[in-house]
Amino acid sequence: MNNTFYKRVLEYNQYLSKINIDLPKGYKLINPYNKEQINKITSVFYNKYYNDNNPRRLIIGSSPARRGTAVTGIPFEDADHLQKITGISIDNFYINKSSSNFLYEVIEKYGTEKFYSKFYMNFVFPLGIVKVNSDGREVNSNYYENKKLKNLLFDTILESLKKQIELGIDTSIVYCIGSGENYNYLLELNNKYHLFNKVIPLEHPRFIMQYNSKNKDFYIKKYLDAFNEERK
Repeated sequence: MNNTFYKRVLEYNQYLSKINIDLPKGYKLINPYNKEQINKITSVFYNKYYNDNNPRRLIIGSSPARRGTAVTGIPFEDADHLQKITGISIDNFYINKSSSNFLYEVIEKYGTEKFYSKFYMNFVFPLGIVKVNSDGREVNSNYYENKKLKNLLFDTILESLKKQIELGIDTSIVYCIGSGENYNYLLELNNKYHLFNKVIPLEHPRFIMQYNSKNKDFYIKKYLDAFNEERK
């Protein structure tokens, strides 16, 4: 079990730690993977849930939030949850609690241990991007914000996706969090490079909880049904 999924994820994070891209004026890259605290947190988390050689399906978002995954280093995990698992506190962290609670509810209903044994979560572009306003305030941005940014990040996106697959990903299905621009981009890229057999879109938890919270149970079932889809 020397080269387990856990070890491969840490190696992938080391690859991410070396990425440095000059973004267009007004944009800034956030790379958490060269921080010692993040390395400790990711090591404990992935050792707990990924220290095996199970093939996993990929659940993929667009880009990390500047005070979310861009701080924790672990996609879609909030600081409170990580502190309970790792015993390590994380400062300067904020996440949309309703969104994270939706995902944790899905994971708990699926079965926490079972979920992590079958799925790995990450992003199309795995580093944080912020846009700096004229008053100097930073706001979240996505890789698809504009054509120039998207084109500049393309090579990194494609290489990163290939490296994620090399972790031990079952490519029969990929789940895309975000059924709009993120899904359209991933579908177009997949049609060209044939990384996955099938791309399944899922509504973003933020969209669900902000605009359709009364239908939360419907979307939880939609997530669970998708995760239970068998390989065709």
